[in-house]
Amino acid sequence: MPKSPRTRYVCQECGYETPRWMGKCPDCGSWNSFEEQKEETAPAAPKGRPAPLPPEKPAPSLDEVEAEAEARTPTGIRELDRVLGGGIVAGSLTLIGGDPGIGKSTLLLQAADRLAADGARVLYASGEESVRQIKMRAQRLGVGGGNIHVVSETDIERVEAQRAALSPDFMVIDSIQTMFLPGRSSAPGSVSQVREVTSRLMQSAKQTGVSVLLVGHVTKEGALAGPRVLEHMVDAVLYFEGDRRQDHRILRAAKNRFGSINEIGVFRMQEDGMAEVPNPSEFLLSGRLPGATGAAVTAAMEGSRPVLVDIQALVAPTLFASPRRQALGFDRDRMALLLAVLEKRAGFPLYNQDAYVNVAGGLELDDPAADLCVAAALVSSIKNQPVPEDWALIGELGLSGEVRAVSQIDRRLNECRRMGFSNVLVPSGNLRGLKPVEGLQVFGASTVQKALSMLF
Repeated sequence: MPKSPRTRYVCQECGYETPRWMGKCPDCGSWNSFEEQKEETAPAAPKGRPAPLPPEKPAPSLDEVEAEAEARTPTGIRELDRVLGGGIVAGSLTLIGGDPGIGKSTLLLQAADRLAADGARVLYASGEESVRQIKMRAQRLGVGGGNIHVVSETDIERVEAQRAALSPDFMVIDSIQTMFLPGRSSAPGSVSQVREVTSRLMQSAKQTGVSVLLVGHVTKEGALAGPRVLEHMVDAVLYFEGDRRQDHRILRAAKNRFGSINEIGVFRMQEDGMAEVPNPSEFLLSGRLPGATGAAVTAAMEGSRPVLVDIQALVAPTLFASPRRQALGFDRDRMALLLAVLEKRAGFPLYNQDAYVNVAGGLELDDPAADLCVAAALVSSIKNQPVPEDWALIGELGLSGEVRAVSQIDRRLNECRRMGFSNVLVPSGNLRGLKPVEGLQVFGASTVQKALSMLF
């Protein structure tokens, strides 16, 4: 008598499996995320262990493998190519995630138009829109041409049949959570379906050389929906950051096997699609208020690109036993470290003060060279005295109050000069061997006390 299939419960947020239903996932903490699934029983193996098949040929040594440069195809969108590392690599899987309405499908449709204009054939498969809806969006964006083929389908086998018939150079899947593989009992978007569909697309990409671009949904926490193995299977993971109620978007690489993960691309959402922002510093400083207290400017490195960022701080007496520490776009633990340094090394009593830090423009800043700028903005708010408008601050702070040297100081200074700043405060260690920059005065500080005395 055949055994009945066992039942298991799988978390639809992280893929955690358990033999019984649970209200809260012990791995990711999500509530009511478990879905019942039947384990598919494999046919019984014959008795006796079969002998392993001999390999067709021995595995080559590393010296015998011929090294070839990756064949990249520029998309024609410079900001997207920058994040990808120069273009789309043949046979790669790229996953683009972001909040609903932030512009993922729009950007990929524009990229498909640029690729098709260069003679490439693109297959656009959507499981969320009909063919007519895609046509309406394409007309609004000014996208057209005979090299873009569209299909509205959620069955991945039918999508693969279209790929085999058209032999495209690029394929867009919008979105991976809507696709399903027939023969599986789970629903589209479940952990097992996302894993199986991505595995099928990965095999297709590696065998045929077609480059696949996937659109991925995100959870309310901002992480990609589905199993974590999805991010491990693809070659590149790109995230759209920014508030969809505003017109600026930041595209950041969270994983890239063929390039840097620190590059960012900046776009502006317009009626006719996503427009590139070639000068992010100008956009990030556009709303700066002259003479405002609690604000300072630093030059942060995002990959190979220096970007000027406006950092705002607000310090006010607390009404609670424990003061609040809140940061947007900046690590809160690092902000607490800087507050401790200012209290211990610079003599500012902050134990009874609420402190808030915000990186203007929606940028997520993780460059330690912004430490001195954050400290200066906090002190500016405490003293109610503005930082001089034509000063930019660069430097990392240590627990002893020292200002530590940072990397790529020349590129940071050149960006400050290009944006019209005339004075820059840098660590003293960066002054050794520093080439003078025309029209820019560079001052050095070895401790946070000396830096603050120069500013205030």
